[in-house]
Amino acid sequence: MGEPELQLDPAIRTWVFLPIFLINFLIGILRHYVSVLLSSQKKVDLEAIKDSQALIRARVLRENGKYLSKQAFFMRKNYFNDEETGVLKVGSRKTVAPPNPMTDPSMMTEMVKGNMTSMVPMMVVGGWINWHFSGFVTTKVPFPLTLRFKPMLQRGIELQSLDASWVSSVSWYFLNVFGLRSIYSLVLGENNAADQSRVMQEQMSMQAGGMPPDSKQAFKAEWEALECTEYNWALANADNEMINLVGHTPDSLIYHQSKPLE
Repeated sequence: MGEPELQLDPAIRTWVFLPIFLINFLIGILRHYVSVLLSSQKKVDLEAIKDSQALIRARVLRENGKYLSKQAFFMRKNYFNDEETGVLKVGSRKTVAPPNPMTDPSMMTEMVKGNMTSMVPMMVVGGWINWHFSGFVTTKVPFPLTLRFKPMLQRGIELQSLDASWVSSVSWYFLNVFGLRSIYSLVLGENNAADQSRVMQEQMSMQAGGMPPDSKQAFKAEWEALECTEYNWALANADNEMINLVGHTPDSLIYHQSKPLE
Protein backbone atom coordinates (compact mmCIF):
# COMPACT_ATOMS: atom_id res chain seq x y z
CA MET A 1 0.00 0.00 0.00
CA GLY A 2 1.20 3.46 -0.90
CA GLU A 3 1.47 6.37 1.47
CA PRO A 4 -1.82 8.20 2.16
CA GLU A 5 -2.39 11.42 0.22
CA LEU A 6 -1.89 14.57 2.23
CA GLN A 7 -5.17 16.39 2.90
CA LEU A 8 -5.27 20.15 3.52
CA ASP A 9 -7.62 21.83 5.93
CA PRO A 10 -10.13 23.97 3.93
CA ALA A 11 -9.41 26.81 6.35
CA ILE A 12 -5.90 27.09 4.87
CA ARG A 13 -7.47 28.18 1.57
CA THR A 14 -9.49 30.90 3.35
CA TRP A 15 -6.92 32.17 5.83
CA VAL A 16 -3.57 31.51 4.08
CA PHE A 17 -3.85 30.85 0.33
CA LEU A 18 -6.27 33.64 -0.65
CA PRO A 19 -4.92 36.29 1.78
CA ILE A 20 -1.38 35.92 0.40
CA PHE A 21 -2.72 36.31 -3.14
CA LEU A 22 -4.82 39.36 -2.25
CA ILE A 23 -1.97 41.00 -0.33
CA ASN A 24 0.36 40.63 -3.30
CA PHE A 25 -2.24 41.90 -5.73
CA LEU A 26 -3.20 44.96 -3.67
CA ILE A 27 0.44 45.78 -2.90
CA GLY A 28 1.15 45.69 -6.64
CA ILE A 29 -1.77 48.04 -7.37
CA LEU A 30 -0.59 50.42 -4.63
CA ARG A 31 3.00 50.26 -5.89
CA HIS A 32 1.85 51.16 -9.39
CA TYR A 33 -0.02 54.28 -8.33
CA VAL A 34 2.74 55.40 -5.95
CA SER A 35 5.24 55.04 -8.80
CA VAL A 36 2.97 57.14 -11.02
CA LEU A 37 2.83 59.87 -8.35
CA LEU A 38 6.59 59.84 -7.78
CA SER A 39 7.62 59.55 -11.40
CA SER A 40 9.17 62.59 -13.01
CA GLN A 41 9.14 63.51 -16.66
CA LYS A 42 12.22 62.19 -18.38
CA LYS A 43 14.25 64.46 -20.60
CA VAL A 44 14.24 63.50 -24.25
CA ASP A 45 17.34 64.06 -26.36
CA LEU A 46 15.92 65.14 -29.71
CA GLU A 47 19.31 64.91 -31.43
CA ALA A 48 19.74 61.29 -30.31
CA ILE A 49 16.27 60.43 -31.61
CA LYS A 50 17.02 62.07 -34.97
CA ASP A 51 20.29 60.15 -35.24
CA SER A 52 18.66 56.83 -34.40
CA GLN A 53 15.88 57.41 -36.93
CA ALA A 54 18.44 58.31 -39.61
CA LEU A 55 20.33 55.07 -38.94
CA ILE A 56 17.10 53.06 -39.15
CA ARG A 57 16.14 54.67 -42.47
CA ALA A 58 19.60 54.03 -43.90
CA ARG A 59 19.47 50.39 -42.86
CA VAL A 60 16.01 49.98 -44.38
CA LEU A 61 17.28 51.48 -47.65
CA ARG A 62 20.20 49.06 -47.62
CA GLU A 63 18.01 46.04 -47.05
CA ASN A 64 15.01 46.93 -49.23
CA GLY A 65 16.42 49.31 -51.83
CA LYS A 66 16.31 46.52 -54.41
CA TYR A 67 12.54 47.05 -54.67
CA LEU A 68 12.95 50.72 -55.68
CA SER A 69 13.72 52.02 -59.12
CA LYS A 70 17.35 52.80 -59.86
CA GLN A 71 16.79 56.55 -59.78
CA ALA A 72 14.89 56.40 -56.48
CA PHE A 73 17.57 54.24 -54.86
CA PHE A 74 20.47 56.49 -55.81
CA MET A 75 18.55 59.63 -54.84
CA ARG A 76 18.10 58.22 -51.34
CA LYS A 77 21.66 56.94 -51.21
CA ASN A 78 22.95 60.38 -52.13
CA TYR A 79 20.75 61.90 -49.43
CA PHE A 80 22.53 59.78 -46.83
CA ASN A 81 26.07 59.43 -48.24
CA ASP A 82 26.84 62.69 -50.02
CA GLU A 83 30.31 63.85 -49.02
CA GLU A 84 29.17 67.41 -48.23
CA THR A 85 25.47 67.31 -47.37
CA GLY A 86 24.83 63.63 -46.58
CA VAL A 87 22.92 62.93 -43.40
CA LEU A 88 25.41 60.26 -42.35
CA LYS A 89 28.19 62.78 -42.79
CA VAL A 90 26.66 65.95 -41.39
CA GLY A 91 24.59 64.21 -38.74
CA SER A 92 27.52 62.51 -37.02
CA ARG A 93 27.88 63.44 -33.39
CA LYS A 94 30.95 63.68 -31.25
CA THR A 95 31.60 60.91 -28.79
CA VAL A 96 29.99 61.77 -25.47
CA ALA A 97 31.10 60.20 -22.21
CA PRO A 98 28.34 58.25 -20.48
CA PRO A 99 26.81 60.00 -17.46
CA ASN A 100 27.97 58.73 -14.10
CA PRO A 101 24.94 57.73 -12.00
CA MET A 102 26.90 58.43 -8.80
CA THR A 103 27.36 62.08 -9.73
CA ASP A 104 24.04 62.70 -11.49
CA PRO A 105 21.42 63.76 -8.90
CA SER A 106 18.50 62.95 -11.18
CA MET A 107 19.68 59.38 -11.82
CA MET A 108 20.36 58.86 -8.13
CA THR A 109 16.87 60.12 -7.30
CA GLU A 110 15.28 57.73 -9.81
CA MET A 111 17.23 54.80 -8.35
CA VAL A 112 16.11 55.69 -4.80
CA LYS A 113 12.49 56.00 -5.95
CA GLY A 114 12.69 52.63 -7.66
CA ASN A 115 14.07 50.96 -4.54
CA MET A 116 11.46 52.61 -2.32
CA THR A 117 8.55 51.47 -4.49
CA SER A 118 9.74 47.98 -5.37
CA MET A 119 12.45 46.44 -3.20
CA VAL A 120 11.44 47.84 0.18
CA PRO A 121 7.76 46.75 -0.01
CA MET A 122 8.79 43.29 -1.23
CA MET A 123 11.23 42.84 1.65
CA VAL A 124 8.82 44.16 4.30
CA VAL A 125 5.78 42.19 3.11
CA GLY A 126 7.90 39.09 2.49
CA GLY A 127 9.31 39.25 6.01
CA TRP A 128 5.85 39.70 7.52
CA ILE A 129 4.40 36.78 5.53
CA ASN A 130 7.37 34.61 6.48
CA TRP A 131 6.68 35.38 10.15
CA HIS A 132 2.87 35.28 10.13
CA PHE A 133 2.24 32.36 7.73
CA SER A 134 5.35 30.32 8.47
CA GLY A 135 5.04 26.54 8.23
CA PHE A 136 1.85 26.33 6.16
CA VAL A 137 1.40 24.13 3.09
CA THR A 138 -0.92 26.09 0.82
CA THR A 139 -1.42 24.20 -2.45
CA LYS A 140 -0.08 21.55 -4.80
CA VAL A 141 0.95 21.90 -8.42
CA PRO A 142 -1.08 19.64 -10.75
CA PHE A 143 1.95 17.76 -12.10
CA PRO A 144 4.82 15.78 -10.53
CA LEU A 145 8.15 17.48 -9.87
CA THR A 146 11.63 16.25 -9.02
CA LEU A 147 13.36 16.80 -5.71
CA ARG A 148 15.34 19.69 -7.19
CA PHE A 149 12.22 21.85 -6.91
CA LYS A 150 11.85 21.36 -3.14
CA PRO A 151 14.13 24.29 -2.13
CA MET A 152 12.20 26.59 -4.46
CA LEU A 153 8.63 25.49 -3.66
CA GLN A 154 8.95 24.54 0.01
CA ARG A 155 10.75 27.42 1.67
CA GLY A 156 10.22 27.37 5.41
CA ILE A 157 9.30 23.66 5.52
CA GLU A 158 11.98 21.09 6.25
CA LEU A 159 10.24 17.78 5.51
CA GLN A 160 12.24 15.34 3.42
CA SER A 161 9.26 13.00 3.03
CA LEU A 162 6.96 15.71 1.62
CA ASP A 163 6.32 15.44 -2.10
CA ALA A 164 8.02 18.16 -4.16
CA SER A 165 4.72 19.20 -5.74
CA TRP A 166 3.47 20.85 -2.53
CA VAL A 167 3.97 24.61 -2.18
CA SER A 168 4.68 26.35 1.13
CA SER A 169 3.24 29.72 2.13
CA VAL A 170 6.53 31.59 1.65
CA SER A 171 7.08 30.06 -1.79
CA TRP A 172 3.47 30.86 -2.70
CA TYR A 173 4.22 34.50 -1.86
CA PHE A 174 7.23 34.62 -4.19
CA LEU A 175 5.29 32.86 -6.93
CA ASN A 176 2.68 35.60 -6.69
CA VAL A 177 5.30 38.36 -6.70
CA PHE A 178 6.72 37.25 -10.04
CA GLY A 179 3.65 35.55 -11.51
CA LEU A 180 0.94 38.22 -11.54
CA ARG A 181 2.20 39.93 -14.69
CA SER A 182 -0.78 38.93 -16.83
CA ILE A 183 -3.30 40.07 -14.23
CA TYR A 184 -1.54 43.41 -13.77
CA SER A 185 -1.43 43.89 -17.54
CA LEU A 186 -5.15 43.17 -17.73
CA VAL A 187 -6.07 45.56 -14.91
CA LEU A 188 -3.45 48.33 -15.27
CA GLY A 189 -2.32 48.01 -18.89
CA GLU A 190 0.94 46.87 -20.40
CA ASN A 191 3.24 49.62 -19.09
CA ASN A 192 2.58 49.32 -15.38
CA ALA A 193 4.86 49.62 -12.35
CA ALA A 194 3.27 46.68 -10.52
CA ASP A 195 5.15 44.04 -12.51
CA GLN A 196 8.00 43.24 -10.15
CA SER A 197 10.04 41.28 -12.69
CA ARG A 198 9.96 44.14 -15.21
CA VAL A 199 10.91 46.66 -12.52
CA MET A 200 13.88 44.54 -11.46
CA GLN A 201 15.04 44.21 -15.06
CA GLU A 202 14.91 47.99 -15.52
CA GLN A 203 16.86 48.56 -12.32
CA MET A 204 19.51 46.03 -13.32
CA SER A 205 19.92 47.67 -16.73
CA MET A 206 20.15 51.08 -15.08
CA GLN A 207 22.72 49.93 -12.54
CA ALA A 208 24.73 48.21 -15.23
CA GLY A 209 25.41 51.65 -16.67
CA GLY A 210 25.35 50.46 -20.23
CA MET A 211 27.39 52.58 -22.58
CA PRO A 212 25.24 54.79 -24.82
CA PRO A 213 25.65 54.13 -28.52
CA ASP A 214 28.57 55.98 -30.09
CA SER A 215 26.73 57.85 -32.83
CA LYS A 216 29.96 58.81 -34.57
CA GLN A 217 31.07 55.21 -35.00
CA ALA A 218 27.52 54.07 -35.82
CA PHE A 219 27.19 56.69 -38.58
CA LYS A 220 30.58 55.77 -39.99
CA ALA A 221 29.75 52.06 -40.06
CA GLU A 222 26.35 52.67 -41.68
CA TRP A 223 27.91 55.04 -44.25
CA GLU A 224 30.47 52.39 -45.22
CA ALA A 225 27.82 49.68 -45.43
CA LEU A 226 25.53 51.81 -47.60
CA GLU A 227 28.44 52.89 -49.79
CA CYS A 228 29.30 49.25 -50.50
CA THR A 229 25.71 48.32 -51.28
CA GLU A 230 25.19 47.50 -54.96
CA TYR A 231 21.88 48.12 -56.67
CA ASN A 232 20.24 44.99 -58.08
CA TRP A 233 16.62 45.52 -59.03
CA ALA A 234 14.59 42.64 -57.60
CA LEU A 235 11.68 43.18 -60.03
CA ALA A 236 13.68 43.00 -63.26
CA ASN A 237 12.15 39.64 -64.29
CA ALA A 238 8.86 39.99 -62.47
CA ASP A 239 6.79 39.86 -65.69
CA ASN A 240 8.50 36.66 -66.91
CA GLU A 241 8.12 35.02 -63.53
CA MET A 242 4.43 35.89 -63.53
CA ILE A 243 4.02 34.40 -67.02
CA ASN A 244 5.73 31.19 -65.89
CA LEU A 245 3.55 31.08 -62.81
CA VAL A 246 0.24 31.72 -64.61
CA GLY A 247 1.05 29.69 -67.73
CA HIS A 248 0.07 32.38 -70.22
CA THR A 249 0.57 36.08 -70.76
CA PRO A 250 -1.98 38.14 -68.80
CA ASP A 251 -3.68 40.92 -70.73
CA SER A 252 -2.26 43.49 -68.31
CA LEU A 253 1.31 42.59 -69.36
CA ILE A 254 0.86 42.62 -73.13
CA TYR A 255 1.31 46.40 -73.31
CA HIS A 256 4.26 46.46 -70.89
CA GLN A 257 6.13 43.72 -72.75
CA SER A 258 6.06 45.79 -75.92
CA LYS A 259 8.18 48.46 -74.20
CA PRO A 260 11.39 47.90 -72.18
CA LEU A 261 11.11 48.83 -68.52
CA GLU A 262 13.07 51.97 -67.64
